[in-house]
Amino acid sequence: MSFFLTYSAENEEYLLQPAGYLLMIVLFAAILFTLPLFGRSSSKSNKLQTRQLVYCSGAMALAMVTSFIKFAALPFGGSITLFSMLFICLIGYVYGVRAGIMTGVAYGILQFITEPYIFAPLQVLLDYPLAFGALGLSGLFRNKKHGLVTGYTAGVAGRYLCHVVSGYIFFASYTPEGMNPMIYTLGYNATYILPELIVTVVILYFPPVLGAIGQVKRQAVNG
Repeated sequence: MSFFLTYSAENEEYLLQPAGYLLMIVLFAAILFTLPLFGRSSSKSNKLQTRQLVYCSGAMALAMVTSFIKFAALPFGGSITLFSMLFICLIGYVYGVRAGIMTGVAYGILQFITEPYIFAPLQVLLDYPLAFGALGLSGLFRNKKHGLVTGYTAGVAGRYLCHVVSGYIFFASYTPEGMNPMIYTLGYNATYILPELIVTVVILYFPPVLGAIGQVKRQAVNG
């Protein structure tokens, strides 16, 4: 374990070592280059597979950049960003739930590489690959009326639940005295997830935004 991680008694958390970073980078690259296999069809042309890889990579890059544009940041993790979750949800909306989830997982690993916080292995799993992978649930509604808004809401809700479970299991000790730990973690995670969700949904109902996303979807699928 010390080859990849070391424990910091001062901070009461694990620190990722160079070998650990290398492992995460290899895992990220492996998921990234297998993303075209998780699209809608196993018989896609090489051109369409390449296009999907480009769009998935672009979505992760945009999500990463906008995740650094924070309107508010909480002391124990979590922030209100410039629509960063939307870009991952768009992959699910365009290419389906499998591609969306795998893109989210890869993005979660990228987030972990950038800002690792390691309290326990299960906590890392919940707060990074599972939480961001859940954004790909947007693909469940890709062919429904108002599918983008519904899918985005479902994906964000999935991420929220992962953080709530992680908070309840691993961070209950931070609960203010006299407060129920579950109520605390529900409220804590809602303070940054809910505002971004509401603002993004409002933006998505603007006709020019819907038109632009529809055009992107057509180009991503049909070229």
